[in-house]
Amino acid sequence: MGDILIGKGDESVFLLPKYANRHGMIAGATGTGKSVSLMLLAEGFSKLGVPVFLADVKGDLAGLSQAGSMNDKLKARLDTLGIADWTPSANPVVFWDIYGKAGHPIRTTVSEMGPPLLARLLELNDTQAGVLEVVFKAADDEGLLLLDLKDLRSMLAFASEHAKDISQRYGLVSPASIAAIQRSLLSLEQAGGDSFFGEPALDLVDFMRQDMSGRGVVNILSADQLVLKPKLYTTFLLWMLSELFEKLPEVGDLDQPKLVFFFDEAHLLFDDAPASLRQRVEQVVRLIRSKGVGVYFCSQNPDDLPDVILGQMGNRVQHALRAFTPRDQKAVKAAAQTFARNPKIDVVEAITQLGVGEALVSTLQDGGKPLPVERVLVASPGCRIGTITDAERATVRSRSPIGGKYDTMVDRESAFEILAERTQATAGTDHARQSKTTAGAAAQDGGWLDVAKGMLFGTGRRQGMVEAMAKSAARNAGNQLGRVLLRGVLGSLTKR
Repeated sequence: MGDILIGKGDESVFLLPKYANRHGMIAGATGTGKSVSLMLLAEGFSKLGVPVFLADVKGDLAGLSQAGSMNDKLKARLDTLGIADWTPSANPVVFWDIYGKAGHPIRTTVSEMGPPLLARLLELNDTQAGVLEVVFKAADDEGLLLLDLKDLRSMLAFASEHAKDISQRYGLVSPASIAAIQRSLLSLEQAGGDSFFGEPALDLVDFMRQDMSGRGVVNILSADQLVLKPKLYTTFLLWMLSELFEKLPEVGDLDQPKLVFFFDEAHLLFDDAPASLRQRVEQVVRLIRSKGVGVYFCSQNPDDLPDVILGQMGNRVQHALRAFTPRDQKAVKAAAQTFARNPKIDVVEAITQLGVGEALVSTLQDGGKPLPVERVLVASPGCRIGTITDAERATVRSRSPIGGKYDTMVDRESAFEILAERTQATAGTDHARQSKTTAGAAAQDGGWLDVAKGMLFGTGRRQGMVEAMAKSAARNAGNQLGRVLLRGVLGSLTKR
């Protein structure tokens, strides 16, 4: 059978691959076993040949890459479950990391991200988001590729310099809005967001691979650092969903999904999200099922998700919740109302009494009907439950078939280089024009100097002012001397 065993209570509960693309929810308080349930499902899909993508927020999901080991606690659990054929097994895993440290770098281009998601990532208001739309449009019309953040920064500078022309063509572009976008861009760069933009951009086909034995590859995003920047984390995951939605063909209902996507810390996606973004998420979740993609949200409380999206979750795994506060009590009641009723179980009471590794489960069965909720002891995956060493991670990464494709960044000609060349060419033209003007002025200045020199010192045809003044002074001096001599001679004659 290809069904995935989730756990066993009064009845064994399976997840049917045929309905796995109807999405799901894994919820529960910290330390109640959500991660193990996630690993169990991911391993089950991998065995069916279904590729999986998941974000590893705490670092413990990396254990999917290593085989588990038998111990007394696990043996007692398997005996309780009545599982006699458990075998330790590692899963085919590819590690990814936006920063390129704990896995292969994941990159996209600024153009592929698009203005709406980028505006959310930069935390822009509506006016600034509109200006960003204009900048993207102007780049398209100018034939300028926006690949990385320096391309976008160059385009913003271009828009600022040509604000009048761009405003006339596309709408008002104010210097204040451009300055605000540039400041937000600087904050993103300082947060490490520039590592996410560039080439080679991620090809989603590489997420949908099988190994040589036909098992689906488990793609694990190292997100322990990324989750500290919630906007970047959720924008990246939402971008992935949007890319899958836009690029995958319609396939209808398949015997099993083409890809299963696990979204951990799902509440981050909707915190402070504008209405337009919520609508986009709702649209993608509602329609991506027909593309053969299943989306599973993981969070502490079911009410972390909007009701519209929660209503799309056909498969539910609910671990314990603690009703210590009025909000917790409200969350317990809300979680209880999402399950198909089972008269044997008081769901509100059961949720607060579940032990670690226990869960209330309801999955879609034949005909798409929800199974009445069952209280089960969750089964154990064959992989290691826990973290791995740096050496083990390095070994897995070294065996990856796609490392050579993404590990080296490529920086081809784009908006930054083209605009820099234009600026340099314009500066050269301006310099030549200025030199010509200066030379003309210098020539003009030289003519006036010649005229002044002729006036002062004279030319071959006429005497200058200096020469005339000298001759006049000499004549005056001679006349004065003559008069002195004359007075001296006349004086001598008179005395005689």
